[in-house]
Amino acid sequence: MTGQGTRTTGDGPRPAAATAQDPSPTAASGLRVVHTHGESVTVTETTTGVELFRYVYRPEAAFESPKPYLHPIRTLAGAVVTDYRPNDHRWHKGLQMTASHLSGQNLWGGNSYVHGEGYLPLPEQVGSMAHVAFDELAARDGGLVMAERLTWHPYDGELWAEEDRRIEVRDVDPQAGTWALVWSTAVTNRRSEPLTFGSPTTHGRPMAGYTGLFWRGPRGFRDGRVLSPEAEGPGLMGRQAPWLAYGAEHDGVDGHATLVFEHAPENAHLGDGDEHPAHWFVRNDPFAAVAPSLAFYDELELAPGDTLVRRYRIVVADRAWDRDQIAGYLKEHPW
Repeated sequence: MTGQGTRTTGDGPRPAAATAQDPSPTAASGLRVVHTHGESVTVTETTTGVELFRYVYRPEAAFESPKPYLHPIRTLAGAVVTDYRPNDHRWHKGLQMTASHLSGQNLWGGNSYVHGEGYLPLPEQVGSMAHVAFDELAARDGGLVMAERLTWHPYDGELWAEEDRRIEVRDVDPQAGTWALVWSTAVTNRRSEPLTFGSPTTHGRPMAGYTGLFWRGPRGFRDGRVLSPEAEGPGLMGRQAPWLAYGAEHDGVDGHATLVFEHAPENAHLGDGDEHPAHWFVRNDPFAAVAPSLAFYDELELAPGDTLVRRYRIVVADRAWDRDQIAGYLKEHPW
């Protein structure tokens, strides 16, 4: 961040006379960034005055598996396209990186799935992901770069993994009503034994392969339209595609939104050497949710010292898009 005289702390540069909330936020290329130290980062598009998102990294309830998350996320028209702590799953918080089954621990939150017994409250299996520092937090080149270091822990607090996370905002276009968020993650196993990523499906529950980057949509998005390049509908659950889109009409305000979730070209499926994307977890009933699953049908094993790398793009459009419009946008905005 830039402003008056600056000094560098563990969370990157900050004003020498910083208060709890930085009174001189960064502004560049139509974005304003406010870092409330120890709590959150807020990104606002200055032309519209719309707060695009808030990245919250302060710890929350232990049973909900504390971890950073993005909420609320908004369209450039100002409509919210995420949910937070819904009464059916209090640990669903906007957009967040998760690991529902990680070597016997639950870094998803809430009850843990046990084959033959269902979901059980097992707090001794619920771990966390902790913010360490921001290495970069700046509006530049027409967008935003936020580079963060995190640590992953089981319930007892042992260090299991270190993550380098990078969140970027690109292609902000108020006239078109579109903006894009790129989420990159590199998770390194710091144990002396493998880290095994799984899901309820790998543990016996059919078609419940949720784990990895997970989006929970607002209640008004129930029964939304689900699209991929070749198919349509919630039957896309467990199928592969380079992108998947979720569109719906808002409650409270007029209009529609479409969110497009896209794999980066380099994302490989479960380390098998094939350059194709992982399987999608997607639901539009009883709630809206999307995740490019790290381990839908098969477990993913990360050896000691190895790093799991994934990159995704999420396009937020303040209108209902059909398949051709989505494909056209992605072609005009290559990686």
